[in-house]
Amino acid sequence: MTTTARGVDSPGRAAVGARTLRSDRWWLPPLATTVGILIFLAYGGVRAFQQRYFFADERYLTPFYSPCVSFGCASEPGSSHFGMFLPDHPLLPYAALSLPFLLLFRLTCYYYRKAYYRSFALAPAACAVPEPHATYNGETRFPLVLQNVHRYFFYVAVVISVINTYDALVAFRHPSDGFVVGVGNLVLLANVVLLWCYTASCHSCRHVMGGRLTHFSKHPVRYRLWTWVSVLNTRHAQFAWTTLASLILTDLYVALVASGTITDLRLIG
Repeated sequence: MTTTARGVDSPGRAAVGARTLRSDRWWLPPLATTVGILIFLAYGGVRAFQQRYFFADERYLTPFYSPCVSFGCASEPGSSHFGMFLPDHPLLPYAALSLPFLLLFRLTCYYYRKAYYRSFALAPAACAVPEPHATYNGETRFPLVLQNVHRYFFYVAVVISVINTYDALVAFRHPSDGFVVGVGNLVLLANVVLLWCYTASCHSCRHVMGGRLTHFSKHPVRYRLWTWVSVLNTRHAQFAWTTLASLILTDLYVALVASGTITDLRLIG
């Protein structure tokens, strides 16, 4: 006896009423992704507008406030490395010059697209699990067509990574004690290294290095750079999540030291 699935005029196919026949916990990965992203957005949103505890021990500047270009940065002398020119307003983050671009860089990131499409939009939630949407247009229409500007946000992210690197390096010099090394220095440095790994492993970076080359043999330097970035690219998803955690932990450490909750341990100096 043959049966016909609902909505399908194909004799011989079994009628399946269930959404999916998968018996494993396929919903766990999208759920974990949703929780992880919401935790980062909630924490980052609160800290970006808190406007307190962002500069510790006269040298540690949290990445959530870098570069600190608001007139409100004057409350922490030494926190503004590139001048102050934005108005001090409760609804304007001290690092308003960088935070929007960093958010857009991650929002349009190829990996993050897959992550939040599957978790928030359920498009699709998992393999062999149909998505609840009747039509699919991909990223060909507004607003998703704007995802293609990711390549341009990559260049801005590189500049901001350079600024974060500068913040980590100048933190080794204390205004009164000279060259010092504390736990905070190691935290900032580790975070910067991870941020560079995430930025350099970006698909746009790989394309910049060798995406348009026809003959690698004629461009040995770019080919070598392309191979290095390609190795990092295989770990792009891991770096995407690791840097979310490192940003939160770095900011939390600076905030705890700045608030006097903990004391930064000096290793040298």
